[in-house]
Amino acid sequence: MSTHVAVVGAYGSAGVAVAQRLADEPGVRLTLVDDGDPGGGLCILRGCMPSKEVLSAAEHRFAARHDDRLTGPLPEVDLERVVERKNEHTADFAAHRRAAVDRLADRENVDFLRERARFVDDHRLAVGDRTLEPDYVVVATGSVPNVPDLPGIDDVDVATSADVLDATDLPETGVVMGFGYVGMELVPYLSEAGVELTVVEHDARPLDEADPPFGDALLSYYREHFDVTVLTHTDERRVDPTDGGVRLTVAEDGEERTVEADRLFAFTGRRPALEGVDLDRTALPPEPGWVADTMQARDDERVFVVGDANRKEPILHVAKEQGAVAAENILAHRDGDSLTDYANVHHHVVFSGLGLLPYARVGHSAESAREAGIDHAVVTRETASDGVFRTKNVPAGLGRLVVDTDGTVLGWQGLHYHADAMAKTMQVAVETGLDVREIPDRAYHPTTPEILDGLVREAADRLDG
Repeated sequence: MSTHVAVVGAYGSAGVAVAQRLADEPGVRLTLVDDGDPGGGLCILRGCMPSKEVLSAAEHRFAARHDDRLTGPLPEVDLERVVERKNEHTADFAAHRRAAVDRLADRENVDFLRERARFVDDHRLAVGDRTLEPDYVVVATGSVPNVPDLPGIDDVDVATSADVLDATDLPETGVVMGFGYVGMELVPYLSEAGVELTVVEHDARPLDEADPPFGDALLSYYREHFDVTVLTHTDERRVDPTDGGVRLTVAEDGEERTVEADRLFAFTGRRPALEGVDLDRTALPPEPGWVADTMQARDDERVFVVGDANRKEPILHVAKEQGAVAAENILAHRDGDSLTDYANVHHHVVFSGLGLLPYARVGHSAESAREAGIDHAVVTRETASDGVFRTKNVPAGLGRLVVDTDGTVLGWQGLHYHADAMAKTMQVAVETGLDVREIPDRAYHPTTPEILDGLVREAADRLDG
């Protein structure tokens, strides 16, 4: 007898990962459910791919603005052309994703229902005019922009990241709530597109996952090189409409003040897209801890929740990996075997500074190593110490290496040009547990990765000294 698995949210990265693993498994029958229009998943349609598309246009203007070897009038960002090209590429990417799902649906053991699914009770799903009773349900419904429940916010027009990606007209001034990943990427884009911005940062600096010098460096860079005012130690209190604009009341270092602008932007994270799934008809409360590291729901061993929907870590590669783990654990549960926890080595990239000053972290920061009680050494290097950076569009930045006292590479952080491209190299070093003294110190044509050589040499010298 076959095992029936229903995947709710089959177009997304997590859902596709589950389906691709289980489609080849003998004895498994799959029902894929997704009513997405056009369909393609968050990353493709509203996330990392279209956002990088629009950032690239602003990046060119930024580079021209900072190069005194160029003369003539400064070009403007043509929003209509930016959105047009973004839409063309996004449509192409999404078509590839849909084609992949369609190929799965061509198999005898796979059905694809282009409908919305909702729970009828713990183990039944209503999909269109039919009712399914699968053995396992995978919830992979992704996430939507989160708009904070702030007094008065329903009375004003709020622009989210999705609105910015589609905007062919922008205001002269704006106030931004949220300076996390989304804010750090979109604030410079808006600035290069001509919007004068005030940004609200709750803490002393952005980049919560980074050691403090990185957040401090990024904050200084934004203040100096973009038309951005960043209010730190500041919390939003309420929102009021004005004639043609918005007034945000905040508490800055405990003192109340107001900020007025033409538009309010909310880059305040994302929340699981669970509305319409009718979880209230099940034993599943979507609260902290409701999904275990096995991706299995805490209160129903036959429901698995993957990707953004589980509120664990809304990152593309994490969603794919969680999907693969969930698929393996469904098979293990079916066979009475032990389930495996999803273990993720920290691996994030933020395309801050229009991608010209990206932040990347793999493995431990100095702070997380200290909190874990690991004896370690920390080496930090300014990009200014490597002359090749002076030739780049953004010469600023720093790198940091964290190594165990036995030499094992524990983590790396980079806030500099091409840090995003170097992340994979450092992932190999961290995840294979390389000894920093065994990483080749080999001369090659001088390029930006020399900053890694400098970190490695200094760390090795410190251990051997």
